Amino acid sequence: MTPNYDEGTIKTLDWQEHIRKRPGMYIGKLGDGTAADDGIYVLLKEVMDNSIDEFMMGNGKKITINIDDDKVIIRDFGRGIPLGKLVDVASKMNTGAKYDSKVFKKSVGLNGVGIKAVNALSSKFTIRSVREGVAKEVEFQQGIKTNERDLNNLDEPNGTLVVFEPDLELFKSFHYISDYVVDMVKNYTFLNAGLVIEYNGQRFYSKNGLRDLLEENMDDDIIYPIIHLKGEDIEIAVSHGNRYGEDYYSFVNGQHTTHGGTHLQAFREVYVKTIRDFYKKDFDPSDIRASIVAAVSIKVEEPVFESQTKTKLGSKDIGPNGPSVRAHVGNFVQKELDNYLHKNPDTAEVLLRRITESERERKAISGIKKLAKQRAKKVNLHNKKLRDCRVHFTDNHAKAGESSIFITEGDSASGSITKSRDVNTQAVFSLKGKPLNTFGLTKKVVYENEEFNLLQAALNIEDSLEDLRYNKIIIATDADVDGMHIRLLLITFFLQFFPELIRKGHLYILQTPLFRVRNKQKTYYCYSDEERREAINKLKGKPEITRFKGLGEISPDEFKHFISGDIRLDPVMMKKHESVSQMLEFYMGKNTPERQDFIIDNLYVEKDEVA
Repeated sequence: MTPNYDEGTIKTLDWQEHIRKRPGMYIGKLGDGTAADDGIYVLLKEVMDNSIDEFMMGNGKKITINIDDDKVIIRDFGRGIPLGKLVDVASKMNTGAKYDSKVFKKSVGLNGVGIKAVNALSSKFTIRSVREGVAKEVEFQQGIKTNERDLNNLDEPNGTLVVFEPDLELFKSFHYISDYVVDMVKNYTFLNAGLVIEYNGQRFYSKNGLRDLLEENMDDDIIYPIIHLKGEDIEIAVSHGNRYGEDYYSFVNGQHTTHGGTHLQAFREVYVKTIRDFYKKDFDPSDIRASIVAAVSIKVEEPVFESQTKTKLGSKDIGPNGPSVRAHVGNFVQKELDNYLHKNPDTAEVLLRRITESERERKAISGIKKLAKQRAKKVNLHNKKLRDCRVHFTDNHAKAGESSIFITEGDSASGSITKSRDVNTQAVFSLKGKPLNTFGLTKKVVYENEEFNLLQAALNIEDSLEDLRYNKIIIATDADVDGMHIRLLLITFFLQFFPELIRKGHLYILQTPLFRVRNKQKTYYCYSDEERREAINKLKGKPEITRFKGLGEISPDEFKHFISGDIRLDPVMMKKHESVSQMLEFYMGKNTPERQDFIIDNLYVEKDEVA
């Protein structure tokens, strides 16, 4: 029977209801805080962007951020929002000063949605504006105003205060990872030289902009001084190291465009052309860009992003009356980079040597690479290693960001995950035994070693990370000595040949329960001894306790809990000051006295803790 279609079937949602019903339209995915692009960080960024826009317009040189558990407090010292419009700014869609290009010519947020989304998706949201000793404060719950008051004779500097708590009804169990917040804060300071940001009492400041960013993020294997170029509405820093791959940091109007866009594509293309013209040699683009680390920042009037979360620039032009993004970036790089190389022949010589080294290595493995591709294609046709999913990271699909691949050990573990997974977004790759320790080896081994060749083919990262098929690469091994060793060998592989996968937050460790504690009424899955003891106390009596020794012992029906809504993932992260080469040498190189001392010292610590 066809349902009725009349006036009663048509509904109008309030603005906050619409945001809460479709949060993905406004902040991307919700998440639980384990990924840098999860919703709680987008909420933080939306509030910060408003304060950064104030600084960019010359108002307020300091911003403070305090995060305590689930409460976020952000205070800037700009002009403060006009008091009569404070309620509208926080709760009326398409309301804001950024439609007036004279006030905010090249700001981050243009559509008047961001802070309203924060309000609607927070259990509690408070906004206060202070202007010349007079203030207004408004309180909301889930986007609904609960209190409004005027404050007079305040001994407070001008500016805006926002306090919010992400709503547990929507975000479930979440937590802020401080390293992700620090990365965000540092990027803001690198892009806004002179701005001071205090995060939980720690002060962040940059004097040299993108040059500081590259120095912060590059290992100690930098092979020539950073080339730092600045022009009107454009800034670029570039250098090369000895790592594999290409590593980029791209920004538009202070927004970290993690997925690049028209400006980054223009840079990559014109960089190749400029180098070819300078050396008068038709080098392969992959050799020119091998081991490059670059930061690109431009400012665009009324930028067009490909989503509300602003991770990829779609604008073709700099502004209504300006040149194209491609021409703007291209003209600047061609002129300034060419001038720099002519003025710095030592740098030009080192760069030429790096390009020719890459060319030699590429040609040396070209034959092996061709055979490896054929082998990978043949294996994939027979589906022996990879159980693929339907939606991939490169697809133009709403669930592309949810795409993931589990790297498992053995057939039993891969079988359990394969039977439990979401076939739309979760793929499984099965390892055969322990992988090779790749420390100190060249990329030739990636093609010669069957396991790594097939893994690279499955991820589709042979030529560029832009072709990565899965947003999350999840190492799923047993929580025993062998499983930990396999985990370490895989991390070594990615650090050695694809470190940008880790730097860009794609690599994770799957946490699976160690114990199952249950009685006839209730079952608890416990990830530690502490959780096991808590479960026993809750159930009382003598519950049944099972110790899981491996992933293959967990039934597919149970596994569904651990790789779906209740999935626990630990991101594999690198501290900015950590050197890849030094870390690999210490942990995966030959046994050194330093590593022996480290193991002995930590063994004693554990004994003391047990005692």
